[in-house]
Amino acid sequence: MTSTPAAAGGRAGQVPGRRTAPFATLSPLLRLLILTQFAFNIGFFAVLPFLAEHLGQSVGMAGWLVGFVLGLRTFSQQGLFVVGGALADRYGIRPVVLAGCVLRIAGFAWLGFAERTWAVVSAVLLIGFAAALFSPAVESEVARQAVGWEEEGGGDRTRVLALFTVAGQAGAFVGPLLGALLLAVDFRTACLAGAGVFVLVLAGHAWLLPQRVPGRAQVRMKGGARLVLRNRRFLALCCAYGAYLLAYNQLYLALPAEVERAAGSQAPLAWLFALSSLLVVTAQLPVTRWAGERLARRRSMVTGLVLIAVGFAVVGLARPAGWTGTGGLLPAAGFVVLLTLGQMLVAPVARAWVPDLAEDGRLGLYTGALSSVSGLIVLAGSSATGLLLDTGLPVAVPWLVLAAVPLVAAATLPRWPHRGAGATAPTPSTAGSGRS
Repeated sequence: MTSTPAAAGGRAGQVPGRRTAPFATLSPLLRLLILTQFAFNIGFFAVLPFLAEHLGQSVGMAGWLVGFVLGLRTFSQQGLFVVGGALADRYGIRPVVLAGCVLRIAGFAWLGFAERTWAVVSAVLLIGFAAALFSPAVESEVARQAVGWEEEGGGDRTRVLALFTVAGQAGAFVGPLLGALLLAVDFRTACLAGAGVFVLVLAGHAWLLPQRVPGRAQVRMKGGARLVLRNRRFLALCCAYGAYLLAYNQLYLALPAEVERAAGSQAPLAWLFALSSLLVVTAQLPVTRWAGERLARRRSMVTGLVLIAVGFAVVGLARPAGWTGTGGLLPAAGFVVLLTLGQMLVAPVARAWVPDLAEDGRLGLYTGALSSVSGLIVLAGSSATGLLLDTGLPVAVPWLVLAAVPLVAAATLPRWPHRGAGATAPTPSTAGSGRS
């Protein structure tokens, strides 16, 4: 996409104008899409944090299989984002979002009644693929609208994307609390409640989402994969983002096991998820503004990945002591806080970078590809993590191995050209892509 000098500057927030992205100043479409993310996450997080325990205890899966299923869910979602993004580029966002909502409703309802392994896996795949349809459509349009907001003098696009993140985390704050209440009945009730949320989302978007978004061109799907695979800087961004997502996925795999060990149950898990979401809701915008004024985009991502690594190391170094009770939960709480701070630095900046690297008309494809490459990393990494947690290694080893992953990603993230250093903005040739 074409970007202005201010939009592609060496620091993420060098645009004169408003210092924040107040919700009321955004376009009606942006407000709808931000509220969409809030609703999506309420329904999703009412179920997902409790899935690992359900698979292990109620369904009776082995630890490695639980890890594989969780990774498969992430892959069917993140890994197939490229399909949803390409479909959004070709057909527009409305039909893709509505189809995704229908599939998510079916997937949650099926999961609530699934008792055999094949049925659970099928329901989880359907849930993931549903998000692979609606999420890249929504995210790419938010990014496109944010670039326009930036070019009109509203401020740095990263702040709009940070507001999008805040809305998602607000939903992630409400979702686990709702799920914890519903689990007092049973897991099926939580699944059906999640499906009910998406019924409301489907009805609202069928009414409010425009048939055609002005300025969004429809392009052929053919040739898009070649453009992505030739874009080496974009692929480097994907790998760094994948390391972050693999770390984030441990909230559903490694963290529940640690909480169970320390507290004797998973009751505190909902509160740790709430802590993470509350941090993002209250601190994401100030952190984004602070980082945008002081850190280049690469440095912001490196700092976030290092914080995530330190979070894993905190638990790894504390595990040999075998603390239990309230004191035993402190390392897990430290992990959640550091992971969340890292997320606040990594996620909005990565999304803000994509429009500078994407071909005109291909933003949905590139937004989807960012998550697809990451999904492959999470699929492999989650299975390996489940095996690490289940093979009787010294208690610190799995957490210290996980700490090394974001450090490797931070060390290998290449320096990116930026206008502040006199470099030109990414073009089809410098970004490693060409027109189809």
